[in-house]
Amino acid sequence: MSEKMIDTPDKAMLEKKVYSLLGLARKAGRIGSGEFMTERSVKSFKAYLVIIASDSSDNTKKKFKDSCAFYKIPYYEFGDKDGLGHALGNEMRASVAVNDRGLANGLKKLLEQLND
Repeated sequence: MSEKMIDTPDKAMLEKKVYSLLGLARKAGRIGSGEFMTERSVKSFKAYLVIIASDSSDNTKKKFKDSCAFYKIPYYEFGDKDGLGHALGNEMRASVAVNDRGLANGLKKLLEQLND
């Protein structure tokens, strides 16, 4: 096995880490989930990161992409509604706002690795 193969985590492991961090953030009370709470977190300057499910409607994606651009909040599309909801202990969630700087930075690093 080459050195590069050992250092490069696989996609499934990174996705699992993202879901785990989201669950940790929820337990810490640092999450706004669902469209209403995510929008509220963004507009009240509490959100440090917004994640939208990849299978969300185009209208929802555009709404949050524009809102995050206006308020200068990092925006990522990740996972699906079922996966986000399961990680947060709910049924389905299309949007999540992370309201903690440290957790948001950790999630950003993982999401950047997934997007590379």
